[in-house]
Amino acid sequence: MGLCCHQLRAIPEALLESELFGHVKGAFTGAGNARGGLFQAANGGTLFLDEIGDMPLALQVKLLRVLQERMVRPVGATQAQAVDVRLLSATHRDLDAAMAQEQFREDLYYRLDVVSLTLPRLDQRREDIPLLAAHFVQLITVKYGKSITGFAPDALEALATAAWPGNVRQLFNVVEQSCALTSTPLIPQALVQRALRVPTMEALSYAEARQRFERNYLVQLLKLTDGNVADAARIADRNRTEFYRLLQKHDLSPAMFRTEAETIADR
Repeated sequence: MGLCCHQLRAIPEALLESELFGHVKGAFTGAGNARGGLFQAANGGTLFLDEIGDMPLALQVKLLRVLQERMVRPVGATQAQAVDVRLLSATHRDLDAAMAQEQFREDLYYRLDVVSLTLPRLDQRREDIPLLAAHFVQLITVKYGKSITGFAPDALEALATAAWPGNVRQLFNVVEQSCALTSTPLIPQALVQRALRVPTMEALSYAEARQRFERNYLVQLLKLTDGNVADAARIADRNRTEFYRLLQKHDLSPAMFRTEAETIADR
């Protein structure tokens, strides 16, 4: 019993039917020889179709017919072939939403949904990240012929705390980039942050950081109150005299934040 895997998203729509069901000689331009499809290759075993949610609607109808009749008709053929295939499928899409938008057929969904497993997003199972990253390093070091033992502790922490909107595929991409660029056995944090596109943090002293925060806070208050010092001081829980001192300290003028109508009224 073999396992045949394929990702539907990677195949152009025009070729997908032939890829799945095969074609006969002369079925289309370039079909110089007959060729079996994935269903024929997986006959007697298991076929895994990744990203089933991206399958075009026209092909969904043909896939449903294959699942119901257990027969495959290659492109250009007049006769169908019997197949015995266990089908597994996966998708990143919300198929309930896709069905509501008529982008995925309900009859195909219920034909596929015999046993359903929902895999949590990567950011919901962060304990798996170190194990997955280590596994990917082993795979990628063979590809690049490097002696890489793993990630530095702070690099591993960066992986474990990242957002991961792209889930496991993004993790693989980050690990691959880091492995390709590293010149040391332990991958440093800087390479991980680069692959994650994390902006470099500016090094500030505590006093500088506090002063920057204080000025930004005052600016936001003055914007919120249109330069009304009394309202801004009340929100900041400071008296007006103290608030004016803070404005002078940061070279801020309330007039800079007043609207044109208020400025005319002041005159």
